[in-house]
Amino acid sequence: MRLLDPRTFRDACGVFATGVNVITTHSDGHDHGMTANAFMSISLDPPLIAISIAEKARMLEKIQKSGRFAVSVLACGMDSVAWHFAGKPNADLHDLFDTLDGLPVIRGALVTFSAIVHDEILAGDHTIFVGRVQSLARSDGDEPLLFFKGKFGAVENTRKAASVYRLEVETEFMW
Repeated sequence: MRLLDPRTFRDACGVFATGVNVITTHSDGHDHGMTANAFMSISLDPPLIAISIAEKARMLEKIQKSGRFAVSVLACGMDSVAWHFAGKPNADLHDLFDTLDGLPVIRGALVTFSAIVHDEILAGDHTIFVGRVQSLARSDGDEPLLFFKGKFGAVENTRKAASVYRLEVETEFMW
């Protein structure tokens, strides 16, 4: 069996455009957040979502301890927020959080979900958390921040022509 080079595999997965999210929880009296693109809906009935957290990430233990997490789907233009929670803190960013069911969520996100951990699945070097959605909140925005080939981008003209997609690279993003 031929082993895949990790960088080649990562680059290949990078051609799948995803939304950019901030995963948050509240543990030990503090709010915690991290930028991630590993988020998906699982089931409508019951309402289930999933996130994937690296075994090396500090967030893993925080979610395991709290048994709850929130997902904030970032809007186009929220690059600085994504960077902030991706390990490049920005001292100019203030008052980033709202709350949803007692969990921190990002103010201005397109949609936020609060969930309780329904299942935890070890998968390679990540843990997949399946969460049962307790509530959600939507904003008025409709332009998502995207991640494609290691960079932030946006969908062009989502209101005018949903069939026309062109990724406009805005910022380099490194995991």
